[in-house]
Amino acid sequence: QVQPVESGGGSVQTGGSLRLSCAASGYTYNIKCWAWFRQAPGEEREGVGSIDSDGLIIYTDSVKGRVTISKDNAKNTLYLQINNLKPEDTAMYYCAARLRGAFSYNGRWFGCPRDYSDMDYWGKGTLVTISS
Repeated sequence: QVQPVESGGGSVQTGGSLRLSCAASGYTYNIKCWAWFRQAPGEEREGVGSIDSDGLIIYTDSVKGRVTISKDNAKNTLYLQINNLKPEDTAMYYCAARLRGAFSYNGRWFGCPRDYSDMDYWGKGTLVTISS
């Protein structure tokens, strides 16, 4: 079992920045993919970005250029830095982990799915509210 726990959310004014953290406990060495998601009020959950076990990072087009994902393997902690925050960034932000790689080559599974599907473990989220 893997348990992600998000923190760092809060209320920020438009144009500000936030760094969200996701501390993971449990058997994290098996995880092939970590991802950040968000869900705005009344909207479907959407992927923000992902990082796989080889360090490849992919961002969703809608946030590209304003967000940075990083991971401290020694601390088992995933980060999401969001800059130039906008009211439409208001959402619950979730961290999730996937055990299996999305792609196979020479018998090795690796990578995050491009559609952010089939994540195995989820945190409970941290709320980000942006005021204009």
